[in-house]
Amino acid sequence: MSKKDDLIAKYKEKLAEIGESIDEDLLVKVVNGLGPSIYLPDASKVSCSDQDELDRIKKNFLIKKLNLPDSPKLDEAIKEVCGKFDSSDRSKYRAVFYYLLAKKFGKTP
Repeated sequence: MSKKDDLIAKYKEKLAEIGESIDEDLLVKVVNGLGPSIYLPDASKVSCSDQDELDRIKKNFLIKKLNLPDSPKLDEAIKEVCGKFDSSDRSKYRAVFYYLLAKKFGKTP
């Protein structure tokens, strides 16, 4: 298996752990869209306690990538996804986070 396949398997495990169904095609599209950032320790994870990062996710992923209009619903969705992870969970993988957002809005990146 390639390193990317190993990461996708890890992301599937995390999705199963938090009780989410897995749309493998969507997950692969999200992973491919993230490019090499999935291999970087810091860039591959999301910090729900960093408001600047959450604002970037809203601006760069939800608004620019998924073409969603700016609204309070976007902030609510980000908070909802943050709530799916245990606060002590250090493995808030960006690919899983983006997957959950894309799935929530029925969009494909």
